[in-house]
Amino acid sequence: MLIQPRVAHARGATQPPLIEQTIPAFFDAMVARQPDHPALVSRHQDRRYSYRELQRASRQLAGALLGLDLAPGDRIGIWSHNNAEWVLMQLATAQVGLVLVNINPAYRTAEVEYALNKVGCKALVTMARFKTSDYLSMLRELGPARLPQLRHIVWIDEAGQGADEPGARRFSELLASGRADDARIDAIAATLKPRDAINIQFTSGTTGFPKGATLTHRNILNNGYFIGEAMKLTPADRLCIPVPLYHCFGMVLGNLACFTHGSTIVYPNDAFDPLTVLETVQAERCTGLHGVPTMFIAELDHPRFGEFDLSTLRTGIMAGSPCPIEVMKRVVSDMHMEQVTIAYGMTETSPVSCQSSTDTPLDRRVSTVGQVQPHLEVKIVDPETGRTAATGAAGELCTRGYSVMLGYWEDEAKTREAIDAEGWMHTGDLATMDDEGYVNIVGRIKDMVIRGGENIYPREIEEFLYRMPQVQDVQVVGVPDRKYGEELAAWIIVKPGQALTEDEVRAFCKGQIAHYKVPRYIRFVPAFPMTVTGKIQKFKIREAMKDELGLQEDKTA
Repeated sequence: MLIQPRVAHARGATQPPLIEQTIPAFFDAMVARQPDHPALVSRHQDRRYSYRELQRASRQLAGALLGLDLAPGDRIGIWSHNNAEWVLMQLATAQVGLVLVNINPAYRTAEVEYALNKVGCKALVTMARFKTSDYLSMLRELGPARLPQLRHIVWIDEAGQGADEPGARRFSELLASGRADDARIDAIAATLKPRDAINIQFTSGTTGFPKGATLTHRNILNNGYFIGEAMKLTPADRLCIPVPLYHCFGMVLGNLACFTHGSTIVYPNDAFDPLTVLETVQAERCTGLHGVPTMFIAELDHPRFGEFDLSTLRTGIMAGSPCPIEVMKRVVSDMHMEQVTIAYGMTETSPVSCQSSTDTPLDRRVSTVGQVQPHLEVKIVDPETGRTAATGAAGELCTRGYSVMLGYWEDEAKTREAIDAEGWMHTGDLATMDDEGYVNIVGRIKDMVIRGGENIYPREIEEFLYRMPQVQDVQVVGVPDRKYGEELAAWIIVKPGQALTEDEVRAFCKGQIAHYKVPRYIRFVPAFPMTVTGKIQKFKIREAMKDELGLQEDKTA
């Protein structure tokens, strides 16, 4: 008898119901419940806010922004690493219907020019400088001629410190110009709707110009809430957030997960530094910690790791790129994060579609990205036919539900490419789903390697090589090959104090994985090319290998 295979399609729970409020309405209700509870600790700025203090400061900023002749629907950019000003901007813009545009701090002149003009920013709040980046100098270089819609530049200062900057206003002065009791604030708030656009985030495309994913109150407020639910957050939790706020990881999985549960946000530093993370977790008695795998690796392997008491930790999220199983085990055992969760998503879906919970069995937490979130649907489809795949079969992961963005800002063609007529967001990720609905990401459609007709998923080989005790991190890519179409190349970061050779790697593989999965090219490197959010740029590894080996793509294939 033929047994019909189960199809890879899952729906999330329908309880608790979706929040049908705006961000300021929900936040005000939380403030009313616990006005004196700690809301924000910004360690590097030595600043602390209760929920009531944060509400007052963000309303004061909202009034000041209205004083710049900004109106609901206008776009205002934020170009900054993590600080109290960032979260004040997040709350203030939502309060009066301004669309906050997140600008990547790694952007340089041409990129920021493109982003600000693409969405028509009328105002920009920016850091003055950070390390080797001079943000105000870049803006002066562009000038009004190349930024015709930008009317206001505000630089983030420590009140009363530093020389004035020509053509820009101090943030401290702007804030002082506003009033928390400005009658316009509540009048505007009463007109806002949950489905209004409130945030634009540029997706870090590997080719072409970045696209502006446009998100609503309903998108990100609900996603933050259900992320916090999966972590079992309560007002007793203090979440250390070293991931960047300009990205959904910091802004939604961090800030909004906390605000929707009355928890305390803790910023250890403006940009990631493993030592300040460890110091902050101990000093602030943090119960949660977020990070991409490379951040957790840097913390675990820091020479002073053993000096810090991390026993208050219980939960957090690891996301951004696939988590090596061995790293996950160390996070649970050495960092006390028995209830760490894995989250998967993309900017266009607010971002999380799938997440493990605090009680997901460890073997599922280390080998999958959990199950579909409440009020969402996910399915795996055959990239060639578009049909829903059977459970266990690899295909493209698609998401549908409240979390899907409004679209790419003023780019109807790209929006239609990404979201089909039935409302499914096509992620471009290759995944499988088991009979219990657990999803496993096996790579990007573009990353799948076809060697001599065999489909190879680099993630599988990476997980295998992580078992070598000398390997700290590894990335596997496909490179062109005349005979087989593609061959595998592995870049390996060796643990400090360890040594490893190509022959030892091949010997480790022999008899353990199929011969065609053994990387032909092995290189030992000090670091991987990455985005500022910690996503490894495999396309740059591929390009570097092609250049080194003098390889060309076979255009006839």
